[in-house]
Amino acid sequence: MSGFVLHPRLQADTRLVAEWPLSQLLLMNDARYPWFILVPRRTAITEIYQLCEQDQRQLWQESARLGSAAMAAFAGDKLNVAALGNLVPQLHLHHVVRYQQDPAWPAPVWGQGEPRPYSTDEQDAVIARLMNAVGSSK
Repeated sequence: MSGFVLHPRLQADTRLVAEWPLSQLLLMNDARYPWFILVPRRTAITEIYQLCEQDQRQLWQESARLGSAAMAAFAGDKLNVAALGNLVPQLHLHHVVRYQQDPAWPAPVWGQGEPRPYSTDEQDAVIARLMNAVGSSK
């Protein structure tokens, strides 16, 4: 969409994985968790209810597709999905695969410990694993 610009904090903390019909799919640069973010390419939107009905449906479809693929690819114990926006006002939807043995369990991942950045090879492997699962779920 014309005028869409990814928030600078998301640019700094993520890597672009794919362009879906509505959203950019991003990988959070924290190797402690398989953590993906959907960002609808709409300007001046901070909340899901601000999207038109068609975009709301599309976002939930993309979220369900991402969640299903992430859980299939990474075999988590739980999938956390959240649209917080406290630090980044641009609408974005987190999808974090959680394990009972992960460093933050059972608390939320936000504000827990220090992020561990991926190496480029690790990012590539996580992205390939996710996208393979996305392709299998069509």
